[in-house]
Amino acid sequence: MTTMSAQPWLLGSGLTRYGRHDGRSTLDLMSEAAAAALADAGLERGDIDGLVCGYSTTMPHIMLATVFAEHFGVRPTYAHAIQMGGATGFGLVMLAHLLIRAGAARRVLVVGGENRMTGQSRDSSIQALAQTGHPVYEVPLGPTIPAYYGLVASRYMHEHGTTEADLAELAVLMRRHATRHPGAQFREPITRDQVLASRPIAWPLKILDCCPVSDGGCAVVIGNDRAGAPNPLRLSGAAQHHASQHVSAAPSLTEFGAGGCTARALAQANRKLIDVEAAAIYDSFTITLTILLEEIGLAPRGKAGRCAAGGHFDRDGRMPLNLHGGLLSYGHCGVAGAMAHLAEMHLQMTGRAGARQARRAGVALLHGDGGVLSSHVSLVLEAP
Repeated sequence: MTTMSAQPWLLGSGLTRYGRHDGRSTLDLMSEAAAAALADAGLERGDIDGLVCGYSTTMPHIMLATVFAEHFGVRPTYAHAIQMGGATGFGLVMLAHLLIRAGAARRVLVVGGENRMTGQSRDSSIQALAQTGHPVYEVPLGPTIPAYYGLVASRYMHEHGTTEADLAELAVLMRRHATRHPGAQFREPITRDQVLASRPIAWPLKILDCCPVSDGGCAVVIGNDRAGAPNPLRLSGAAQHHASQHVSAAPSLTEFGAGGCTARALAQANRKLIDVEAAAIYDSFTITLTILLEEIGLAPRGKAGRCAAGGHFDRDGRMPLNLHGGLLSYGHCGVAGAMAHLAEMHLQMTGRAGARQARRAGVALLHGDGGVLSSHVSLVLEAP
């Protein structure tokens, strides 16, 4: 039996390559990632007694967790699916963390995946994501997700002096990291001028300021005991923050609660921001990454782009960041999009990242958001 307040451990992680997967279903992509995570943890399907997964816009089943359990061949005593937009992946990990601490499960498989690139049309994808908006005050006006973020970007630039060139530096950074990852969707280097000259999407955002739509999957295993796991990490802190769902109801377009959320996760781990040695931060758009880095305190206000240009977030910089290329270049397949940040951090902290390996971090901070910076989840990982 699991005891109350058991220590949660990240035991294994696995990825399905992000990009195009013609003919692969959501369940296929989730299964491949789950099998890889179990192998990484040294576990079998029968060792899993908890399963949590996210949603899929291409397979909107009302019982996706148990549908996947049947498909993959596990029989959990606890199964649950949740919806938190881009924050879902980290929210699932936090749920697994709480289940382990409460003694509700011993080994929880966390899995997300979607054939978002090939499993739906461009128009249906835009329509599905647009429902993030308020059904009365926003959706009838026709804004897309990039339009919401463009609105936020214009206000943030006004308040803090961020420029389009500053945003472009973060796109360049993520692409530079992706060139070292064989599974990244985009691996061709780009320059700041190329970003600035790329096709406008929603001012001030150009196409290279926006993440792609991808197929892919990711899974991790969270357990109550690291015994037998070849590469365990301690999941020592987790926190959430939810200020408002819609842009039209947001109390601020420059303060979203990410700073307080990460502070609470760090406090739970008995850590401070100064202890953090590597970071994985949600980057659906360059403005998303800019705001989160600056609100959390990983860069001064208005200076994230300049920090990126100066090497601060490089593999050998002060704060290695999203070394797989992030959502902007590694790819974004819905729930599993941000989970790739966690899988990369697992590899980095256990010395298995190959050509993109940074120095080994003892404490890492991860942060994801869902909606338009409306739901936040922070995680703290530590080497044993």
